[in-house]
Amino acid sequence: MESANQGLLADAMTDVPVDNAARGAAPQGLTLAEEEELRAELAKVEEEIGTLRQVLAAKERHCGELKRKLGLTPLDGLKQNLSKSWHDVQVSNAYVKTSEKLGEWNDKVTQSDLYLSASSTLEDWNEKLTQSEAYKKTQETLSQAGQKTSAALSNVGSVISRKLGDMRNSATFKSFEDRVGTIKSRVVGSRENSTDGLHSPSGAGDKPPQDNAPF
Repeated sequence: MESANQGLLADAMTDVPVDNAARGAAPQGLTLAEEEELRAELAKVEEEIGTLRQVLAAKERHCGELKRKLGLTPLDGLKQNLSKSWHDVQVSNAYVKTSEKLGEWNDKVTQSDLYLSASSTLEDWNEKLTQSEAYKKTQETLSQAGQKTSAALSNVGSVISRKLGDMRNSATFKSFEDRVGTIKSRVVGSRENSTDGLHSPSGAGDKPPQDNAPF
């Protein structure tokens, strides 16, 4: 009921003509004609803004459809935006000025007397260290240790090969090989006898040969 009354009240208010006096006095320094002209221009600008928003929304939808057809994901768009933002930062005046300042500071530091003196001192220390007896002895010791390690590994390999050769030539290994060969020949002979017995025409009543030889 209350909403209905409000609607009727709003309709009644829209039907009431609004004259310039009801709007109130024009802003200071403006005539009524200038105010009307500014209001008309404001309405026109607001209408253009609404139209541009509709066009922008349509363009955004079209852009989304094109990205979907190309298989571009939101992550790709984020990467592209970050890359463009970083490019904009690099070409910005603040970044360029900061890079130039850093370059100037680097030149000043590397050309300063303190930096040159410190570099010269470090080079002298390095030269003295590499030419010292302790450094040379350490290098010789490490070189000798490496050579001894290589020789030891080579000797171990030779010893292992010689031991394997001696083991193959030993009587125990040969006896083991002979036994393996004997067992193999017996197994093969038993299989051949079994095959001959199955194909023999004497019939199934014949007794299979017995191998009484010790295994």
